[in-house]
Amino acid sequence: MTAAQARNAYRRTEKMATIHPVKLIHLMYERIIAHLDLVVEGIDEGDTLKRGENLGKTIAIIAELNASIKNDDQSEAAEFLRGLYTAILIELPKVSARNDRAIAIKARKYIQRLREIWEQTAMRENGLQEKETIAKNSAPPTAQPLEVAAPENEGEVKTVRKTAEKAAGGLSFSI
Repeated sequence: MTAAQARNAYRRTEKMATIHPVKLIHLMYERIIAHLDLVVEGIDEGDTLKRGENLGKTIAIIAELNASIKNDDQSEAAEFLRGLYTAILIELPKVSARNDRAIAIKARKYIQRLREIWEQTAMRENGLQEKETIAKNSAPPTAQPLEVAAPENEGEVKTVRKTAEKAAGGLSFSI
């Protein structure tokens, strides 16, 4: 590594250290969504390298989010997030093994919903929402839970429901 490369790496790291933790989590959700889109593209294009690299990055970010939850936090929200992150981390390797785009798409939907909830709660509470996001989210949220069917198992679709009212800031988010 040259001196210029080292200096640039240091500056990037220094800049990241100044990002508000709430914004950092939002950025992580954004990156997961972008990487999952590239995973699906890789599958569709038959590009195993594109699929694999982006799947690895997705797994690394989700693992970091999971590890960032305090071990002593036994709140309903923390338990919900641990469970969701763990479930996604268990399912994502199947994308590579089976070339299964449906799992990547389902994981994307979960993360996209978490991002929306994060924007409506933590981002708003900390004054970090961008103007277009505030306008988009200004309508009151619906009271109906988000239902997502689990992967089919021998022709049966099992729906598992677990509500995390606290994590959703009053919204009902079911898995």
